[in-house]
Amino acid sequence: MAEPVRVRCPACLREHLYQPAVLPCACGAPVAPPLLRGAAAEPVSDRTWADDWVTLRCPMCGRRDRWPRPELGCDCGTLLRVPVQSDQAPVPSHIPLPRTAATPRPAFQPVAIRTARDAVTAAALYLRWLGYRDVRRADQRPVSGIGLAAQGVVAQIEPSVRPATERDVECLWLQSMTESAASVFFSLAGYADGARTRADELGVPLFVLDLAGVPQPVNSPADELIASGA
Repeated sequence: MAEPVRVRCPACLREHLYQPAVLPCACGAPVAPPLLRGAAAEPVSDRTWADDWVTLRCPMCGRRDRWPRPELGCDCGTLLRVPVQSDQAPVPSHIPLPRTAATPRPAFQPVAIRTARDAVTAAALYLRWLGYRDVRRADQRPVSGIGLAAQGVVAQIEPSVRPATERDVECLWLQSMTESAASVFFSLAGYADGARTRADELGVPLFVLDLAGVPQPVNSPADELIASGA
């Protein structure tokens, strides 16, 4: 298993332990981008197709293919691009669950995000992995982004390059209160100033979707949701 690396946010200087996501090669072997230790992470401001992908070689069959470049959402709301090595591909066997998880779950199987629809699919798969069943489009459409719902939960996905705002978080929380359900927020571009603080006050779990399709928790309610599940 590849060891996680320490990633420092240049905006707020927080340090994070980051584990590369695992995606299957066409041959079935797990492939993860090898992270470059000691290299500084770069804030993502403007997205380009070329910068969002990296070419990796499968260690089992030798196939070279394009994979989503690893990204990490910092607590301050900054989205970071994690540097990778070239021409190597260690093979983590799974994505580890938090140490506080009550019961082990199978490894989450992500889908790479190339479109807004992929982001919604990734969020729906993650909600099912957490234990929510019958995930569907929400009856009540959010002011921005796309809404999902299941028994006991409402979720909002912001698949654009616009960071989710404090108002977005509050609207989702109000909807969850109306429906007597939990709430979860997924964002592709992170969160604007104040959104995370408000989410912490309201107990709304926040996740950043990396391009590999793996939601990364960015606040304590998200960590608790992963640990406890639905």
